Amino acid sequence: MRLVATPTALAAMAVLAWSSLAPARNYPALGPRYAGRFRRGGNGPRLRVVTFNLQFSREVDRAIALFGSDPELREADVVVLQEMDAPGVERLAQALGYDYVYYPAAFHPRGGKDFGNGVMVRGRILSDHKVLLPHPSRSRGLQRIAVAADVEVAGRALRVYSVHLETPAEIWPWQRRQQVEAVLADADHLATPVVVAGDFNDRDLVGTQLQDAGFQWLSRAARRTVGPFAWDHVFVRGMRLSSETSGVVRDNLRASDHRPVWADLAGVQA
Repeated sequence: MRLVATPTALAAMAVLAWSSLAPARNYPALGPRYAGRFRRGGNGPRLRVVTFNLQFSREVDRAIALFGSDPELREADVVVLQEMDAPGVERLAQALGYDYVYYPAAFHPRGGKDFGNGVMVRGRILSDHKVLLPHPSRSRGLQRIAVAADVEVAGRALRVYSVHLETPAEIWPWQRRQQVEAVLADADHLATPVVVAGDFNDRDLVGTQLQDAGFQWLSRAARRTVGPFAWDHVFVRGMRLSSETSGVVRDNLRASDHRPVWADLAGVQA
């Protein structure tokens, strides 16, 4: 039997080929920025941080159901998100009751939408900015970012970073270290506690680097956060913790190729 490609099939293949090779359209350092206020509910005795890469914001409804059904995620005070677009972050924040800020890094041709990081809090966002990370990807020229937010949660002031480093196929290890250094430099002057969390596309190199910079690796025991890899983590500096508790949500309701990782800043001591 002879197979004949129809015009529709040829057009679909052309779009797929273009999206696999097309460069990203990076946004400038200062924008755009999106924010909203939907906070409701109080804070519990713990201060819980969650990081979740939502894979191009494709399954926001599943993510909303996941946060509503999983007991570990329901208690999150701070949620950092990666691979998001603005409508996806707003839908999550409104449905779950958070204030949020979001910055896109770029328009990503593969996802066909904006691609960036967000921070959601059950508290106040006092100020925020975008941190451009060095070394764009080899294939698309995509420039990754971190989103920094100064927040007040349960009476505690924190600087929170939502980080998404480049993949191992697109940069060298020394370039990954310099991406982390850009975040550390941005946080260097801070007297308040600092949380750095997100998708690092790495484990040991980044974990050691942040520990050497004075951070506690709260999610060190996390495994298989994306396929066989443990690339999603939470680090904190400037807090003395009487206990460290963290975990990986194993059933993510197919909301993403990643699994959410949570960590408690429980028993925070002055």
